[in-house]
Amino acid sequence: MLGEQIIKGMAVTARNFFESYVSKDRLTTVQYPEERLPQKGNTRQFPFLVYDGDDWEKGLRCVACQICEKECPPKCIYIVKSKDKKPDYKGQPQIYPLRFDIDISVCMSCSICVEVCPFESIKMNTEFELSTADRFGGLLFTKEQLAKPNSYYQKVHPNDAAESDAVIASEKAKAEAKAKAAAEAKAKAAAAAAATAATPVPPATTT
Repeated sequence: MLGEQIIKGMAVTARNFFESYVSKDRLTTVQYPEERLPQKGNTRQFPFLVYDGDDWEKGLRCVACQICEKECPPKCIYIVKSKDKKPDYKGQPQIYPLRFDIDISVCMSCSICVEVCPFESIKMNTEFELSTADRFGGLLFTKEQLAKPNSYYQKVHPNDAAESDAVIASEKAKAEAKAKAAAEAKAKAAAAAAATAATPVPPATTT
């Protein structure tokens, strides 16, 4: 009957209405800032730089390739390359950023810098409480402020972090295998040269 279906529909509406006040899963309001809703995995606010290990300067993945700086639409990234090199996560000497600044007041959270980065070094943060009384200086983030450990990345974006870790582990394994093969080839060549040097030369015969 039509009336019965209307009553059932109104009952569902009434149940949803009252549950929104009493059910923890249905509450639409939280007591902010004491309570905070967990951020979704795909949430993106502003970029941060990932580093491995305990020392952010030594473990910073960024190699100052400046691709993110060139591709940034609002041009809010500023990078200065180093003159020397230091080992990266694969143990290869790489240039590193002497300076890496992001003007958060200009950043439009497009995530293009993340997409173009070939070193899994720049990612999007979920932090949104960045208000400050200093409009210019307070929103210009340096590399010290941008640096976050890989454990933080795993916390805010667990799925993406797992993929990044897998990519880095694969590249590191390839680099180690290549270095091992080169060392073995060098040792084999040295052994062959030593064996050749140790072989006595037969005396020349006269006729």
